Amino acid sequence: MSAVPAALAKAMVQLADRAVLGVIGKSVAITLALFAAAGAGLYLGLAALIESYGYDGEWAGLAALVLVPVAMWLLFRVVALAVLQFFADEIVAAVEARHYPALAAEARPLPFRRDLANSLRGLARALGYNLLALPVAGLLAFTAIGPALVFLAVNAVLLGRELTDMAWLRHPSRWTAGGPGANPAGRAERLVLGAAIAGLMLVPLVNLLAPVLGAAAGTHLVLGRLERKGREQ
Repeated sequence: MSAVPAALAKAMVQLADRAVLGVIGKSVAITLALFAAAGAGLYLGLAALIESYGYDGEWAGLAALVLVPVAMWLLFRVVALAVLQFFADEIVAAVEARHYPALAAEARPLPFRRDLANSLRGLARALGYNLLALPVAGLLAFTAIGPALVFLAVNAVLLGRELTDMAWLRHPSRWTAGGPGANPAGRAERLVLGAAIAGLMLVPLVNLLAPVLGAAAGTHLVLGRLERKGREQ
């Protein structure tokens, strides 16, 4: 677990790199565009529904003003991570080139089809696990903080896996014969990283940088472990 603060610190410094800034710009723009499109669709749908009952369509605007921010708060982690999957290679490659040149030489960029498949699988996992956690969160609603802790725990596990797999999948020469095998980053490290990034995603404005920060830190956890294993052999 002590490796996580160091990985986050290195990742934070590298946010100023041109390649990483480019990914931040693209991922933030696409994420916000998706929410804007969803907000417009929600407004139009509510307007049509309200008018069908004979009420003034302006109420749809008020409803959208309430529902869209709530939806953004609930779904931002899922959408931002799914968008980031498309650009994960660029972040991992930037970290590899700066900190792990020997490992960068063996890395294999993922084709677009693989990136798309990973993104869709990650999106399905995030939605599925959060939906499964919903009844538990509902049972703990009377505690006020219970639901937040449930979703934080679920997303910590999900994010820890996704943010380290982004780097691990680029190194097929290290996999077992049956496929990627066990992620070299420890479970405790993945959990702590996931919890840290899930927490940052709850902070306005900071949440726009959190997925990229997490991807860079996850790369450090994976490649740092591979580098240490290489020195020990």
